Amino acid sequence: MSGIVPAPVARQPWQMLFPLFGLIAFGALVLTSAAAGDFSRYAESHLVRFGIFFVTAVVISRFSKDLVKFFAYPGYIVVLLLLMAVEIMGTLGGGSQRWLEVGPIRIQPSELMKPAVVVALARFYESLPVGMIPTWRALIPAGAIIGLPMAFVLLQPDLGTSLAIAFGGGLVMFFAGLPLRWFLMAGGAGLAAIPLAFFFALKPYQQDRVTTFLDPESDPLGEGYQITQSKIAIGSGGLFGKGFNEGSQSHLNYLPEPHTDFVFATMAEEWGFAGGLFVIGAFAIILRWGFRVARDSADRFGKLLAAGMTATIFFYVSINLMMVMGLAPVVGIPLPFVSHGGSSMMTNMICIGVLMMVHRWNLNAPKRGLKA
Repeated sequence: MSGIVPAPVARQPWQMLFPLFGLIAFGALVLTSAAAGDFSRYAESHLVRFGIFFVTAVVISRFSKDLVKFFAYPGYIVVLLLLMAVEIMGTLGGGSQRWLEVGPIRIQPSELMKPAVVVALARFYESLPVGMIPTWRALIPAGAIIGLPMAFVLLQPDLGTSLAIAFGGGLVMFFAGLPLRWFLMAGGAGLAAIPLAFFFALKPYQQDRVTTFLDPESDPLGEGYQITQSKIAIGSGGLFGKGFNEGSQSHLNYLPEPHTDFVFATMAEEWGFAGGLFVIGAFAIILRWGFRVARDSADRFGKLLAAGMTATIFFYVSINLMMVMGLAPVVGIPLPFVSHGGSSMMTNMICIGVLMMVHRWNLNAPKRGLKA
């Protein structure tokens, strides 16, 4: 087989790329239906963005380990400065100040911070002596690396992105080997602080999202409208759905944001349980591959890098799916590779590029137990 397929092609992670391409293509189909059959409205830009960011991912996959280590901290600092700049000169949109605009270029630094935090933490723990892992020296600097960007993102305000930063960073700390009791203590403190956070830290609209999540039927035409319509769309799809471009919830404008946050509901109405199974199965294959890349890494830096990037993608997927099913509050997190949106595509393709990079490092690493 090696004589038929060129080596550079055979060495690509096709077990991840095939389900990724499948999600992108299926997403374009769903987005076409969300626009009432208009391919150019959402699906065309969806495919163009994927093409651009896939090239970016391939470029990232060629980076050397030394280069990534060298730019780990400077890259984090640059993105942190961009987050600070958002507070000074950021552009308002949807009631939040999250974007920087320079001419035709519009970026959302908080999205870049998700992979930047993972890279910075992987570099920190890679350079920390193993004996210091169970000490406070392993906790305080890492807490600052996570806490600083979280504070700026919460000021925008953007609760979903701040939680994504915390989740990715926390998983890196967990896989670095910090004592389990610290995570249990942090979890207990977090649960105890929920009432205080609800009344003093959350904005009124964020409080409404939490109460709506707990009882969406209490205001089905107001705050509970999104979740109620999403459940109706998913439930009405049945086993095989109503068919392409036949969804009534999205086409009659009952379902809000059918092409972004609630794209899974749009898909489930038209493709049913079978379509949902395909989407969830494709994500499961990609995530399983990501954690295998982390497991197969020969050094701590590669392990933490791959685990953190996989955790970031997992956060997007799990929160979006739980949100549209009414299992989590609405926080405005799109479904990777399916929803329409450039910021989400950029972040998740950076994660894919880093995973492809670590996968290449693993293939080029000397085999353990063999003499050179």
